[in-house]
Amino acid sequence: MAETILDFKNVCFSWKNSGRELLNLPELFVEQHDHIFLQGPSGSGKSTLLALVGGILVSESGTLKVLGTEIKSLSSSARDSFRVDHIGFIFQLFNLLPYLSIEENVILPLSFSKIRSKRAGRTKVDQVKEAQRLLKALGLGEQLAKGSQVTELSVGQQQRVAAARALIGNPELIIADEPTSALDADLRHSFLDLLFSECKKAGSTLLFVSHDSSLSELFKKKFSMNEINIIKN
Repeated sequence: MAETILDFKNVCFSWKNSGRELLNLPELFVEQHDHIFLQGPSGSGKSTLLALVGGILVSESGTLKVLGTEIKSLSSSARDSFRVDHIGFIFQLFNLLPYLSIEENVILPLSFSKIRSKRAGRTKVDQVKEAQRLLKALGLGEQLAKGSQVTELSVGQQQRVAAARALIGNPELIIADEPTSALDADLRHSFLDLLFSECKKAGSTLLFVSHDSSLSELFKKKFSMNEINIIKN
C-alpha cells in the first residue's frame, strides 16, 4: 500500500481579524509517487495551501499531515528543518544565486539538511558529481562543460537548474509553483517530461501548481482549487 504523503482533513485558514476565509479544505489525499496537477486562478487558495504544506503558515483548525507528521504540532524551527529535509521547491522566479556556480546553486540545500546531504553523497565531491548528473539529465551538459555562469543561462535553462536543486538529495515531495509560466508551449512540455522522469528516479511525489489548464492533460491526477476549496465568499 502506498504511503500517504499529504493528508488534509477539515483544514481552514484565515488571517487573524480579517474575517475572510482563504482556505477551507474538507479533504485531500496525495499518495507516494503521485504526480498531482493543482489548478486554480489567482486568489483561489493555491499559495495558502502550499504555505501550509511547507509549514510557513499554520492552519487554525483541522489536521494536515505531511509524511505522517502533523505540521501544526511542530515548533517554528522544527517546521523549517522538516521543510528543508523533506520538500524540494521549484519557484516561479527560480531564486538562483548569481554569485554561485551552477553546481553550487544545485547543492545549496544540502548545507541546511543532513538528511538530503547524506542521500546526495558521502563527500562534497560526491555531492557535486550528483549535482552534475542531475544537470546533465536535465539537458545542461553543454553549459556545464563550458563553465557557464547562472547569469548566462536562458530562462528555460535556469528553470532546469532550479529543478535540479529541488531534486538533489531525493526529497520525498517536490512542489513546483508555476514553474513554466515564463516558457513557451514546447519548452513547457519538454521540461515536464524531464521533471517526471527525474521525480520517478528519485522516488519523489510531485505537486505541480499552475493556472495553465492546458498542462493538466499530462497528469493522471488533477484537482481544481475552485472545487476542493469550499470557502464562502
